[in-house]
Amino acid sequence: MKKKLLAAVLAMSMILGLTACGGSNAPAASSGDSDVAYIKDKGKLIVGITDFEPMDYKDANGEWIGFDADLAKKVAQSLGVEVEFVEIDWDNKILELDNKSIDVVWNGMTLTNEVKNSMECSNPYLNNAQVVVVPKAEADKYQSLEDVSGLSFAVEAGSSGEEAATEKGFDYIAVSSQSNAVMEVEAGTSAACIIDLLMAGAMVGPGTSYEGLTHTVELTTEEYGIGCRKGSDLAAYINDQLNAYAADGSLKTIAETYGVQDALIGQ
Repeated sequence: MKKKLLAAVLAMSMILGLTACGGSNAPAASSGDSDVAYIKDKGKLIVGITDFEPMDYKDANGEWIGFDADLAKKVAQSLGVEVEFVEIDWDNKILELDNKSIDVVWNGMTLTNEVKNSMECSNPYLNNAQVVVVPKAEADKYQSLEDVSGLSFAVEAGSSGEEAATEKGFDYIAVSSQSNAVMEVEAGTSAACIIDLLMAGAMVGPGTSYEGLTHTVELTTEEYGIGCRKGSDLAAYINDQLNAYAADGSLKTIAETYGVQDALIGQ
């Protein structure tokens, strides 16, 4: 009798265990595996950025604008959600994505092997390069890789500029942003910095805040992409939207607003 009772209890325990571990009565995940559905459910697209003109920067009213910012706003509108821009530590961008502090990294991000292995990336949409920025008065001395090899550099931590400095064996310090790297050169605390070509075009030289600086040597050529969580369907959704904006001309219009139209891929 005791044996029969024990068998019945064990059988019931197995049934309950199977039900709790994913049987047909187990509840489904709230938004399945779809990031697009997750973003629509919460009503907000959270975009990870840094202060990076002409991609993402604030206007006089404190609103985030720029080529990437404007595109992110359009994608959020197509999703029927609000957009929120969050400044992140660029060195922690993958962690920020994975813990869902942000939904997408959209900030002139170079498609490095690390990025492509750690994120679900959009198709490349802009060409770029890493360039050396020096005082304009000294630019004639720094026109080749050999010329700049002995300089002390400032670079953004975790950026393609830092990667280029490491690959070339340069002496450098890592700072929190590309803007701060430029400020190091302006202040004379670093002889040069390495930043994105598109940023250099907007930030240094005639008509900018740093007229006394200029860019010289191109260290790399590269492409920009947009980063989502690994396996996310948001990357494909963004690709579809960018293709639509290219077809209706709005992509080029936004690019012309910020002077990056010549860097557009496939235009």
